[in-house]
Amino acid sequence: MQIEVAILISGISLAFGVYQGISNMKRSKSKDDKEEASSLTTVIVKLENINAGIVRIEADLSNLRTDFKEDHERLVQLESMCKLLENRVCRIEKSIGGEKE
Repeated sequence: MQIEVAILISGISLAFGVYQGISNMKRSKSKDDKEEASSLTTVIVKLENINAGIVRIEADLSNLRTDFKEDHERLVQLESMCKLLENRVCRIEKSIGGEKE
């Protein structure tokens, strides 16, 4: 059995083409995997930054609630003091003969 040179060259060329195709697919897959890992890392870092921002906002909101509560209590005290002062002024005016109610 004699193998013709043309068939032998065709077979070698086919084998080399298949080998080259497979190696390119592996290289391409490796490159794609690296790019995907890089993209996922970027997304994870951004999500962590967003989470940190949310935690800071929650802390600030909690502080604001405390401040509002303290301010409300002070306002209630001031209103009470104003009413007392108004009553005193009215009594003083009555005692000196000023405005009568």
